[in-house]
Amino acid sequence: MQFHIRVLESAPDTVALLLAGLEYLINISYVDDTEVFKVCLDYWNTLVLELFDAHHNSDNPAASINLMGLQMPQVLQRRQLYSNPMSKLRGLMINRMAKPEEVLIVEDENGNIVRETMKDNDVLVQYKIMRETLIYLSHLDHDDTEKQMLRKLTKQLSGEEWAWNTLNTLCWAIGSISGSMAEDQENRFLVMVIRDLLNLCEITKGKDNKAVIASNIMYVVGQYPRFLRAHWKFLKTVVNKLFEFMHETHPGVQDMACDTFLKIVQKCKRKFVIVQVGEREPFVSELLSGLASTVQDLEPHQIHSFYESVGNMIHAESDPLKRDEYLRRLMELPNEKWAEIIGQARHSVEVLKDPVVIRTVLNILQTNTSAATSLGTDFLSQISLIFLDMLNVYRMYSELVSASITDGGPYASKTSFVKLLRSVKRETLKLIETFLDKAEDQPHIGKQFVSPMMEYVLADYARNVPDARESEVLSLFATIINKYKATMLDDVPNIFEAVFQCTLEMITKNFEDYPEHRLKFFSLLRAIATFCFPALIKLSSQQLKLVMDSIIWAFRHTERNIAETGLNLLLEMLKNFQQSAFCNQFFRSYFIQIEQEIFAVLTDTFHKPGFKLHVLVLQHLFCLVIPSLLSHLILLLPL
Repeated sequence: MQFHIRVLESAPDTVALLLAGLEYLINISYVDDTEVFKVCLDYWNTLVLELFDAHHNSDNPAASINLMGLQMPQVLQRRQLYSNPMSKLRGLMINRMAKPEEVLIVEDENGNIVRETMKDNDVLVQYKIMRETLIYLSHLDHDDTEKQMLRKLTKQLSGEEWAWNTLNTLCWAIGSISGSMAEDQENRFLVMVIRDLLNLCEITKGKDNKAVIASNIMYVVGQYPRFLRAHWKFLKTVVNKLFEFMHETHPGVQDMACDTFLKIVQKCKRKFVIVQVGEREPFVSELLSGLASTVQDLEPHQIHSFYESVGNMIHAESDPLKRDEYLRRLMELPNEKWAEIIGQARHSVEVLKDPVVIRTVLNILQTNTSAATSLGTDFLSQISLIFLDMLNVYRMYSELVSASITDGGPYASKTSFVKLLRSVKRETLKLIETFLDKAEDQPHIGKQFVSPMMEYVLADYARNVPDARESEVLSLFATIINKYKATMLDDVPNIFEAVFQCTLEMITKNFEDYPEHRLKFFSLLRAIATFCFPALIKLSSQQLKLVMDSIIWAFRHTERNIAETGLNLLLEMLKNFQQSAFCNQFFRSYFIQIEQEIFAVLTDTFHKPGFKLHVLVLQHLFCLVIPSLLSHLILLLPL
């Protein structure tokens, strides 16, 4: 039917058969068989797309010219022909809508409402196709789409069709058509939907029932930021409802409330930092006043998400003084606990060895990282407040890790105590890297943190035993160099001295150990080669040979990411040396070796994914051997 539908439309005696066939196909689509439904869905998507294109062209004056005038009635007639099947198809899509990724609450095989533990990729693909199909259907007839959805929602309120699955598919369908209606119609539609869902939540009894309704409210409101931006009272009501859900301990509800809050804030953040009509203060100030009670029932990872959300709000404030004051209030709780721990540690460092304290320190750092993620440069006052104490804790924990591994051997690194200590070290590095990465390109901001890190972080990395070295040190300094570029030139020798030799010894023994260090080491080298190339020129010939050997070792690696990083790094080196005063000396030493090594990996069948990069390297080498340089190059090559 997909390929012959035009023929079936053309004759009156076949139109009835066509409509009957579509009726059968709609009924078949209700059959509870996944594979059958997939086949039907593909057909519906193709048909609806074709009808939508014709409808869109007929509504577009520029495109209508191409319909030659005479075809316009045919387009309208065709739309009328399919109006009844398309209406039934809307009902099908609403009844069978697949679960979107944002929904975390599902019904298990025992009929209980639980938090989803694993994403089903097939369902996500099916949702995307159904969403696309329903959006096309909505464009074909907005009024019918709205009527069907509101009719089903009314039956949920009356109890006539009350069922978890029925409400779920309806709300997933409502959320999926966001943006398909005109703004006025969408606003009117959403007012009724949100009002009815909130009423349903109030009148329905039972924790499982309320959890299902809550998940649907959160999904729907998260899909319509345009509506929320235009209606402050609804936005405030929705956010306060999310705060209520954050106290609901039913599995998945709190996670979804925090996720939805973040999504809404990212799309509507400016609305929270201005004084709205009828309000005494910006919503962010009101929120910060009740912060402790809002987050008291949340798990640590949920609190981190909440802090990222509020950080987005604060970042939208244009007044620097207000912004700093909001940040101070946001970080008041973790800062009080941090000050308490540091104060106790000044009297006795043994406090910092308590696993409970270590977990608290880790949680405080993670909270700071979440805030830094959304605040960027505006986080400067907070990180400056804790920076030096944070580095002192880092150094102490690093010494404890090294001592444990030295005394207990490699297996000591697997103990829960050492893992906990290393988690704090990694989070410290992640916090600094996040702040510097998110901060705007202002070298003076980054440079003030580099000098202390040379002593605390780099020196610590160099003197530690291999199992105690954190790969995040390499990615941190790669981020710093990528961010601040040539201003880091004077610091590169110290970075190189601290990490190069000791890391190379770790990763060249075999292709398996320290996988994280491998990739991050070559990412650091690439950052240096790209932005601080003069520092490489100043290396001794032995050090440069080590660099080149490490690059060759990288693109020999069978791990695709490492091999590609090595090849990209090699290309940077070739381009930079070609333009430098040391071009002759470099290519005399390495031209033949690079060529041979590239041909080796090009032909060994283990490195096929790197073929394009292999060719680019060879192209670069061969372009050196042009007639005007040929004799010169021959003189350069070793005999």
